[in-house]
Amino acid sequence: MVGSNYECIIVGGGIAGLQAAIQLGRYMHKVLVIDNEEGRSNLCRGYHNILGWPDGVSGQTLRELGKKQAKSLEVEFINDKVITAEKQDHQFLLHTNSKREFKTKTLLLATGIKDRIPPIKNIYPCLGISIYVCPDCDGYEVRDKHVLLLGSGKTGASLALTLTYWTNKMTFINHDGEKLSTDLVEKLKEKNIEVINEKIASILTENESDFKGVILQNGQTVAGEKGFIGFGGNAVSSDLGHQLGVERLENKHMLVDARTKETNITNVWAAGDVVAHSEQITIAMADGCQAAIFIHKRLLKS
Repeated sequence: MVGSNYECIIVGGGIAGLQAAIQLGRYMHKVLVIDNEEGRSNLCRGYHNILGWPDGVSGQTLRELGKKQAKSLEVEFINDKVITAEKQDHQFLLHTNSKREFKTKTLLLATGIKDRIPPIKNIYPCLGISIYVCPDCDGYEVRDKHVLLLGSGKTGASLALTLTYWTNKMTFINHDGEKLSTDLVEKLKEKNIEVINEKIASILTENESDFKGVILQNGQTVAGEKGFIGFGGNAVSSDLGHQLGVERLENKHMLVDARTKETNITNVWAAGDVVAHSEQITIAMADGCQAAIFIHKRLLKS
């Protein structure tokens, strides 16, 4: 069964998708946001590098406020997952996990990326509060603290080295035991970064979300004041774009026009982390707004 026809459908209700929805709602277009509510902005409970929020704001709060604002502009939302997308005549037909179908003139893919986080006990309550993901967002939060870098191989080692800009007290726990190159081992030694090759069994916490260290699978306890994760292998959610013929880089991020955010496929736009792995809320907002402006311009011509 085919649902209503829309002027624009936004796949992904994270920060980029919501900002685009608000802008298109203010243009009074008929817009639908399809989101499965599994976006990575749900993981961060304390962004501190955003203009106007000096005391920090959680991703969940931004999403709730953004959704409320978009709904006030008559933007529609459904909780579902788009599994296939195809071009049909001069429109796009989207099929969802719940076997619904929707048609749209224009399409914005704001599907983001998904972090690889092993099933370590107690890790999720700490994310964004005392265990961080992005050094550009949260490196400042760990200045002069003893940091445990919970990660794997080259990705984890490289992040540990990056964080020495803020602190010289660093321990890298190589969760997967991936062998490091001689060059990386030397660089870690130069920065006095201890490397522990052992799986992490559990996070030690106080009051559920205050990171205090880890318990390794061998029973050893390693104390720390803050945590950072760098496991690598993050999944770029660009499959829908690939189905439609959107050009992608080798790392599966989608290519877009720098000015308009439109892909090589006419009437298909992309915004946020699925385009550039910047991991920045402010850049996602800008991408979403910019894409919406040019979607509006295109709709005026249709």
